[in-house]
Amino acid sequence: MKYIAIALLLASAPALAQTAPPAAEIAANADVQAATRLFSAWLEGQMAYRGLPGVAVGVVQDQQLIWSHGFGFADVAAKKPMTADTRFRIASNSKLFAAIAILQLREAGKLRLDDPVAKHLPWFTMQPAGPDDGPITIEQLLSHSSGLQREAGDHWASFDFPTEAELQKLMAGRQAAFPPQTRWKYSNLAFAIAGLVVEKISGQKWADYVQANILTPLDMTATSIDKPDPGLATPYASRTPAGTRRVLPFVDARGMAAATGMTSNVADLAKFISAQFRRAPTAGGNNVLSAGSWREALRVRSVDENWESGSGLGFDHNRFKGRTYVGHGGGYPGNTTMTRAQIDDKVGVIVLTNTNDSNPGDIANQLLATVGEAVAKAAKPKTTPQWDPAWARFAGLYRSPYDNGTTQVVLLNGQLALLPAMTTAAEAKTVLEPLGDGRFRLVAPTGGGAVGEVVRFEEQDGKVTRMFVGDGWSLRTTSW
Repeated sequence: MKYIAIALLLASAPALAQTAPPAAEIAANADVQAATRLFSAWLEGQMAYRGLPGVAVGVVQDQQLIWSHGFGFADVAAKKPMTADTRFRIASNSKLFAAIAILQLREAGKLRLDDPVAKHLPWFTMQPAGPDDGPITIEQLLSHSSGLQREAGDHWASFDFPTEAELQKLMAGRQAAFPPQTRWKYSNLAFAIAGLVVEKISGQKWADYVQANILTPLDMTATSIDKPDPGLATPYASRTPAGTRRVLPFVDARGMAAATGMTSNVADLAKFISAQFRRAPTAGGNNVLSAGSWREALRVRSVDENWESGSGLGFDHNRFKGRTYVGHGGGYPGNTTMTRAQIDDKVGVIVLTNTNDSNPGDIANQLLATVGEAVAKAAKPKTTPQWDPAWARFAGLYRSPYDNGTTQVVLLNGQLALLPAMTTAAEAKTVLEPLGDGRFRLVAPTGGGAVGEVVRFEEQDGKVTRMFVGDGWSLRTTSW
């Protein structure tokens, strides 16, 4: 009996170089350049017809900022051009830093995600939504499943955000809108509380903790928390029916800083997105979290009622063109922002605008669909083993002893694919990705079956006799 491939653990497979081309090479790719022209033309048209003052964008591939550009004006009256270096209030993107801070303290053994908030903040005593509610936990704060009210007062109208002391006084008179874990419910108040948990446990002010433990390790030198900055874009309110926009003031988020108080630019947020693509067994240096904590941050905890979006810990999940992206949007007086990353492709985008009616999520989607897709394609390492024409002998019918179901291995153009006989659509194939030495990996868009596991074939007397998919197997057959 001859085995074409031995069922080794995937981790023991021969390492294949996975280095993507350098940023300059990706940026010079003809398809990437075409995509930047297409996106730029689309955005310029949008800005002209909608009267948007300015937009700054960036596209990241793994550890590289591939493309960045400023459109329009950072200050319309002064005709100051928008650039990729212009700084913005990034608003709720601040929540991502709050989640990282909590996970850092968890790694240090100073808290658990299932700790009741009141264990660390005894004054957290607001009235529950119902008589049988359990305590609100730190994990629920970060996953928008705490049931807390969205805000801590009228600060979006008055621009008078509460101080930390005022937040403490506020809680005694508050009642949660829902019991915890009932549904996804966005809450700035929850993240403000999370920031105060960080302060209490670390013994540092929020801004000092983030600077020392996240911004400095990531070399985010253009990022700050609630500091007036001469490099800030002029913030404009939404356009009136008459076509005018008023300039809005600088607003200090005070006690809400962990939810919405940060300032940054494209280059610094590119470094932050790149950090999400790095994986190290332990945190240290520019790895602000261990690989395990990154997985915790990005794992979906709660979903909205339409199942199109939801939250991990701090990080939002959104579906676009059949794929899942993580990141966050933000809105602050005169600034709206969006960061999104596709973890598998290691491609992310940044959209920063200096007005409240720019719809940065739509801009980010178009940036992903044009430049993002082109960058992902250009960056794919050329590591897949070359197609061996001899593998065509594996094509054919295989019958399962479990249910007598038949699966076809179909020979495509230099590729093998699995197609169960009972599938309702030809496009529902799953692909056998060569791993080398005659082994394959089962690649599929969803997580069912043995996706991600090794596929191998067994031969006896020069004939293929069985196909192993993961631990299961089917017998080669010549008829239905």
